Amino acid sequence: MRMISDRVVLTVQRLEGGWVVEMGGELFGQSQDQDVAKAAANRRIREMQDAGRACQLRVKGEVGYCPAP
Repeated sequence: MRMISDRVVLTVQRLEGGWVVEMGGELFGQSQDQDVAKAAANRRIREMQDAGRACQLRVKGEVGYCPAP
């Protein structure tokens, strides 16, 4: 796997009963809905990628699997 050292990492995480995006100590995109916070993160990622920056989106606070139907 290739390592990218100058990658910008955005993290969607819980904050005070809602969700927020953290990037380099800056918080933005606060919402009660996790999907709204993810959308804010994705808009910022798109802007940075269009400018040629490598980005990574992380989500804290979810287990990463779907229960069987």
